[in-house]
Amino acid sequence: MEGVSVRKIKKNCVFCGANSGKDVAFVNAAFHLGEVLGKRKIDLVYGGGKLGLMGCVSTAVAQHERQVLGIIPSAFTINNLVGETCGKEIKVATMQERLVMMMELSDAFIALPGGFGTLEELFQMISWAQLSIHNKPIGVLNINGFFNGLLSFVDHAVKQEFITPRARKILISATTADELVDKLQAFRFESDPALSKLKWSPSSSQKEKLDLTLHL
Repeated sequence: MEGVSVRKIKKNCVFCGANSGKDVAFVNAAFHLGEVLGKRKIDLVYGGGKLGLMGCVSTAVAQHERQVLGIIPSAFTINNLVGETCGKEIKVATMQERLVMMMELSDAFIALPGGFGTLEELFQMISWAQLSIHNKPIGVLNINGFFNGLLSFVDHAVKQEFITPRARKILISATTADELVDKLQAFRFESDPALSKLKWSPSSSQKEKLDLTLHL
């Protein structure tokens, strides 16, 4: 990638389903993504547990002797609902606290196939990037066209002028893990001149949580 500055990704957060999905290609791709992260010496941040694609990617990263951190709401740990986390585990009180911690501890974000939870995490992270709360790269691994409809919808929203062309660049996509990680490393954040002036203050709480209160 001569002539292109490459950002250093040490920890990658992965959003994905707690189910394995209908197509075995999803499972294979999750394992392969974990292998790619491991071989590139990138640690994993994820939602914890060992169910579905979450278990696949975390297991693969751990097998390559990279650190795995699961951030999980305490409610999910009752009666071992999601299984044992593959690596270190941090318990939080709420889903929002979980996502904020994921943002703070990660250098980049990848979404694999998943359901409403995965989509909520993906779009929350995109929205925060648009608001210049962070400037970290975000991508989807488009396995067997899983995200085709979503990407088409986003492009439709651009055409209807609800998403700006600049904001559209926040969401990266690729069909292979290696290509996606390359794109994340080459990503250059382009902030909106107006939104970049917003001031987001850190919380004064003892836990040093990020306060997403907007100060105009």
